[in-house]
Amino acid sequence: MGRNKWVDPAPFEGYRPRVPWWTLLPGRVKWIALPFMVAFLAAWVVVRLVLVVVRYPVVTLVPLSALWFYGRFGLSPLVLALLALVAALVLWAGIDLPSFLRCCWFRLLTEWRRATVYVPRWRTTVRLADLTKSSRGREHRPRLRRVRSEGWRDRVRVRMIPAQSPDAWELRRDGLAHAFGAQSCRVRVLKPRVVELDFVHSDPLARPIGVPALVTGGQSAVDLKKVQVGVTETGKRWSLRLLGNQLLGVGVQGAGKGSLLWSIVWALAPAVKAGVVRLVGIDPKGGMELGQCPDAFERLVFDNGLEAVELLEVLAGEVKERAARYRGVRRLWARGTGEPFTLIVIDELADLVAYQPDKNLRERAVRALQTITSQGRAPGYAVLGLVQDPRKEVVAFRHLFGTRVALRLDEAQQVDMVLGEGVRQKGAAAHEISENTPGVAWVKTDGRGAPERVRAFHVTDSDLVELSLFFSTPDATVHAFPSRPDGGNTSGGVAA
Repeated sequence: MGRNKWVDPAPFEGYRPRVPWWTLLPGRVKWIALPFMVAFLAAWVVVRLVLVVVRYPVVTLVPLSALWFYGRFGLSPLVLALLALVAALVLWAGIDLPSFLRCCWFRLLTEWRRATVYVPRWRTTVRLADLTKSSRGREHRPRLRRVRSEGWRDRVRVRMIPAQSPDAWELRRDGLAHAFGAQSCRVRVLKPRVVELDFVHSDPLARPIGVPALVTGGQSAVDLKKVQVGVTETGKRWSLRLLGNQLLGVGVQGAGKGSLLWSIVWALAPAVKAGVVRLVGIDPKGGMELGQCPDAFERLVFDNGLEAVELLEVLAGEVKERAARYRGVRRLWARGTGEPFTLIVIDELADLVAYQPDKNLRERAVRALQTITSQGRAPGYAVLGLVQDPRKEVVAFRHLFGTRVALRLDEAQQVDMVLGEGVRQKGAAAHEISENTPGVAWVKTDGRGAPERVRAFHVTDSDLVELSLFFSTPDATVHAFPSRPDGGNTSGGVAA
């Protein structure tokens, strides 16, 4: 009896097999539905073929066209046509290389990388990265959508599985980069359930970018709505809006804040020399930065004490006075006002508003800066503030800056502090900028959805010497505003 003791079997833990629903239908119904099923399969095959042609137009259409040409005209005309096509492509690349790359080469590269890299490796990679889920015997896998190659990066659009978070992709982006042979991977959220992965193969902003030539007498060419200070990683011009805006630049030591500062001064130099734009500077570091080219500034203060605070209060008073005169006349400073646009440059802003030991001076500086940043946009006053620490305790009014530039930062949390909540989900990774690329930054402007990765011009010491000579050399074509009977000015200006 003891030898034959009953043992209760373990419960069944497998999945119950699922039978296709159509197998349960009666035989007559199956024969009636057969033509519809054949039509459905034919439509499915046609759709798949169309998708193949859409995704690989060069690989599919060119061989088919060559085959048709060969059947119609023979081998010799086909060879001549191919040679003519190659010659036309070479001529196109020689005349307009950017358009050739954009319309032809990148298209071919896209098809090659999709067919040889992403499609063969996709299923295995997402499985090993734990980006798939199984439910009731069925595997749910993220779907590979559009692929676009731009040479230096591949943009891969992915449709996530239900209940999946973009954070899951963010945590695995390093592994994804290695799996697909890229240097790095960025994750951007395009819309619900759709993310775009940027697989970066090379950095187009790795090399310093020299400043453009100074234009003598070209103050009318300076557009305060589009001041070019560098380039974007897509090769376009990086332009900053100064008119009706405030700028905040944040970065650790050696991140390239000086490149941003002097790139703006360099771009404004023709208008500054003409008296159309006025620069006022405060450098609490004793002039180590702004003192390199003092001729560019109408007034400079080299500390964070009483003189700097009084200068800010004078400027805040000018803002209120000019706004009172513009009341009922205009809503925004323009070229015909006869008064210069004023840019206030503050290097190490924290020394004025946070690190000043005198509480009274610190509070006065904060009040004056808040007045200028909140009310100075319309009368033609802008602030360029540079700081290392982006915390609210340091710059409590950073929300008043319409454009924020995040150079190299220490921590990932600081990116959202500078550029705004959620920018890291759109690809901004200022905390990952290399120490070897000063001047590279992520920039976010209010009213624009996605942040941009940019690099400011590299302004060397010799460039600053040239800038000083530019201001000290007379220019007969430059004319300041003529005087008005009431002591102001009447004409001149910048394209606004």
